Amino acid sequence: MAEQTISIILNGEAKEVAADQTGVQFFAEDKNIIAVRLNGEPRDLYTELHDGDVVEPIVLDSEDGLAIMRHSATHVMAQAVQEIRPDAKLGVGPVIKDGFYYDFDVETPFTPDDLKEIEKRMQRIIKSSQSFRRRVVTEEEALAEEADQPYKLELIKDKEAHLDPEAATEISGKELSFYDNVDRDGNVVWKDLCRGPHLPSTGKLGAFKLTKLAGAYWRGSEKNKMLQRIYGTAFTDKAELQAYLDRIEEAKKRDHRKLGKELGLFALLEEGPGFPFFLPKGMALKNALIDYWRDIHYKANYVEVSTPLIMNRHLWETSGHWDHYKDNMYATKIDGEDYCIKPMNCPGGVMVYRSQPHSYRELPLRVGELGLVHRHELKGALHGLFRVRCFTQDDAHIFMRPDQITDEIIGVVGLINQVYSKFGFDYFVELSTRPENSMGSDEDWEAATNGLIKALEKLNMPYIVNEGDGAFYGPKIDFHLRDSLGRTWQCGTIQLDFQMPLNFGLEYIAEDGSRQRPIMIHRVCFGSIERFIGILIEHFAGAFPTWLSPVQVRVLPISDKYMEYGQKVLAELKAAGIRAEIDTKAEKIGYKIREARLQKIPYMLVVGAKEEEDGVVSVRSRFKGDEGQKGLDAFISDIKEEIKNRENRKVEVEA
Repeated sequence: MAEQTISIILNGEAKEVAADQTGVQFFAEDKNIIAVRLNGEPRDLYTELHDGDVVEPIVLDSEDGLAIMRHSATHVMAQAVQEIRPDAKLGVGPVIKDGFYYDFDVETPFTPDDLKEIEKRMQRIIKSSQSFRRRVVTEEEALAEEADQPYKLELIKDKEAHLDPEAATEISGKELSFYDNVDRDGNVVWKDLCRGPHLPSTGKLGAFKLTKLAGAYWRGSEKNKMLQRIYGTAFTDKAELQAYLDRIEEAKKRDHRKLGKELGLFALLEEGPGFPFFLPKGMALKNALIDYWRDIHYKANYVEVSTPLIMNRHLWETSGHWDHYKDNMYATKIDGEDYCIKPMNCPGGVMVYRSQPHSYRELPLRVGELGLVHRHELKGALHGLFRVRCFTQDDAHIFMRPDQITDEIIGVVGLINQVYSKFGFDYFVELSTRPENSMGSDEDWEAATNGLIKALEKLNMPYIVNEGDGAFYGPKIDFHLRDSLGRTWQCGTIQLDFQMPLNFGLEYIAEDGSRQRPIMIHRVCFGSIERFIGILIEHFAGAFPTWLSPVQVRVLPISDKYMEYGQKVLAELKAAGIRAEIDTKAEKIGYKIREARLQKIPYMLVVGAKEEEDGVVSVRSRFKGDEGQKGLDAFISDIKEEIKNRENRKVEVEA
């Protein structure tokens, strides 16, 4: 009797296969294939194939394959935990960026030593090559099987519930399923409620590491119990894992909170959670960044304005922020009326435009503002300068005619590219489209979205579409920059807005004398100056280019005997506009040099008998080490040129 076959579409081509086959048999020859995308849905290799199925293999070293491996690692970790702590109650265990985690309810909190024991137990489970087998159940069966797991019971009863912001619900979908871990004798040794997919077996799990412990409220709500969260990561091999762990260690060294304190840049105090205190050196850095911003905007024909920090509620109702953003706004009462501390600069910018009539000849009108804004963030979400409650937005609003849209967007892209290139960042671009809670007509949204697409196409700029993530008043282009560690940060944005000019009744007199409504661009380059400073601290590891450095030169007298000459050198540096200081400590010169290096100071001027006698300075730099003796005037001329051109001088040798 002939073997029954079915026809499937494999990588776009029709193929005849045995009727009772699964992916395990079909892809047995290729050990790198660990799952399939079946009719568009990711499935494990044990899934039975049917006639007409569209099959695409998922390989281990792909993005999807890595996510599946890390998901499987969460199950292995949870199994190991329950073998060591049988009383542990399971929460959820999703894959996140660069790794995974699982939440547990345990009587005794985990310790770093526990992580080592859990890792050892995981290795045993991996070596035993247990297979992951999916089993579909009814809700009643699931409730019975998870009777001793209160968190799983809650999820079963509320399948569409929103979980922790980092997590996706493990059981949402059309059907409930378990994944059983089956040993080589066919016995189920562990199970978890999960939709999958998973690796064919634990033996396919590559190199892994449990990285840290944290507390996490169940379902992300402070009203719920605090659970114990174990984070981990996994890669296809040990070399990739080690490279990742090395990056994490380097990131810890570069942590802007650590360096900000060591370099005396800013303080984060309990008296103002989320409200950073900038110290003198931090203000020097911030002002250098602002001076650069003002310089490039002046050259690009922007004007600068300043709008009030507090404005009445009616303004925010008209702008749409009251309906769409009020939970993140601080409010107060003045003279019995509701007022809001601004979370955005745009309504103020609109009022500036509306304060006087405009002609088509004035447009485009490019209006910049370094505006301090306040937004309510949960205390647990605060993170150094990256997530704060008040920050300075380097905003600008461009008011223009419809025929000017493409050119203005191209101009803004050019300006943002200039900024990122200055700091050595590369970037990619994302187009975010209309969200669910938007305001405005379909026609306006279509015109705005097409305007952004047309500009990107004219620039031949590749972009990713991020569906439904636009602002409530318009679509946007987001710029994601990459730092020296390869991490990405969303900073610059361009938002095209047809709504706010309509809401506020903005007009200009057209060439034919009619009154027309302008179109508005909202855009930022840095995003938040505070956050951008945090990124720069980590990108440069605190070793800023000379033009940005809070202290550009430190004068180092060899002993107190040469302090007077050192003070004279300092005075001339300051008179030339160079940010300089002198080390007056009664220490040896080697100590002073080490201190200056730890403070990441670009230039050290050593002065002693020879220097005083010849009227010169001995120059040491962070870039080249010993640069020899120079006349002070020559040194000042060179460093002023470097600062004026905002050079990013490269390190040649360790100082």
